[in-house]
Amino acid sequence: MKSEFQYHEDYIKNSRGVELFACRWIPSSSPKALVFLCHGYGMECSDSMRECGVRLASAGYAVFGMDYEGHGRSMGARCYIKKFENIVNDCYEYYTSICAQEEYMEKGRFLYGESMGGAVTLLLHKKDPSFWNGAILVAPMCKISEKVKPHPVVINLLTRVEEMIPKWKIVPTKNVINAAFKDLAKREEVKKNKLIYQDKPRLKTALEMLRTSMNLEDSLDEITMPFFVLHGEADIVTDPEISKALYEKASSRDKTLKLYPGMWHALTSGEPDCNVDLVFADITNWLDRRTADPASLTVTPVRTTATASVERDIVTSNGKRRAKRRSYLNLLCGLNGGRLVPRSGGAM
Repeated sequence: MKSEFQYHEDYIKNSRGVELFACRWIPSSSPKALVFLCHGYGMECSDSMRECGVRLASAGYAVFGMDYEGHGRSMGARCYIKKFENIVNDCYEYYTSICAQEEYMEKGRFLYGESMGGAVTLLLHKKDPSFWNGAILVAPMCKISEKVKPHPVVINLLTRVEEMIPKWKIVPTKNVINAAFKDLAKREEVKKNKLIYQDKPRLKTALEMLRTSMNLEDSLDEITMPFFVLHGEADIVTDPEISKALYEKASSRDKTLKLYPGMWHALTSGEPDCNVDLVFADITNWLDRRTADPASLTVTPVRTTATASVERDIVTSNGKRRAKRRSYLNLLCGLNGGRLVPRSGGAM
């Protein structure tokens, strides 16, 4: 895809002193709006979400991603989530610091979450309900399917031992990659990506994800921002009923649900190219309609409460690496025939 944008990589430190990897795709002209990526469980941004960054930047959006602690190129025990709120706080601090930069202060802000990243996205909204202008949720993890919800006795038993063996990889699970990526070539490419966690889930990680999903399930009515939720009808990783429940229960006046017959979990990276093209066309169309009139976007001022330093090691889109420099940022912490269910401003 021929496009006019630059790719950069940064290394930052969170409030706990852990070094995190961040990346961005910046269009050559002034961006229509900002899009902030929240990746899924065990995934990362620079490789597994590159397609998303490239496509949205090519469509005129500035796209920013960050690998959670313990994920991708960030430091920390591999795929160990001690507290789910740490992920949310890290994303909030870094992404709002970008919004505080002079060139972006007046730009609209949209969140983009895939799978577990959908839960991160919804919690970012709940943390500061008026800050974000909308969200794209791809097969989000925001409710536990009744088909797989553990019995309360099992949850209680695991909770009793989680502090004794929090990092133990003892949670049995099927191969999620095989179940998520339909296209065989793309599936094999993902399996070769050493940045993606492919071992068994750690005990505390699994419990944190379970608690987060159950808490979100009980508070879906508190979601008020505009959103577009997309889900493959043949998804067996996160049940499409989850997205239906989000759509029905959310209090948002502008909300849209689209289900794609025959598609699996990884809508933007695991389907044949023709399907991926359709999904991204829907995503960019949704964004374009909400950014066509910048004056209609209410941009909440960033509350600058702290200052943090960021070590940057920048790689541009032409592959040239520039020397590290220190900067200071103000921080706060488908297919044809697919069913479309618009509501209020959510028509497509």
